[in-house]
Amino acid sequence: MKKEEILAKAQNEGRQQDLPDREAQRNGAWAAYIIGVVLLILVDTVNGFVLHYVNRGADFALFSMAFVLFLTKYLRLRKKHELIMTVFWGILALSMLVVWVMQLVGVL
Repeated sequence: MKKEEILAKAQNEGRQQDLPDREAQRNGAWAAYIIGVVLLILVDTVNGFVLHYVNRGADFALFSMAFVLFLTKYLRLRKKHELIMTVFWGILALSMLVVWVMQLVGVL
């Protein structure tokens, strides 16, 4: 393979990956997640004051999203920090699942 062919092949490989688009998508996902957390805190607070009851099902869903996010990052990067955050969010998600199920069966 000639030098020009290798160069042309390398240039064509990068065209299918639009890096600014991927970065914008990632930033948008983080912004959406943060807004979701803020709104969930607001909804939980209002429900607690008005209804004197907070359904933990939405908390379980949100914490599970964070768990999967950090699990994916840990599996890809193998960093200790990502593992710690994975365990943290996993415990929170599992505890919200337990509380939510207890709410559903009438224990809480």
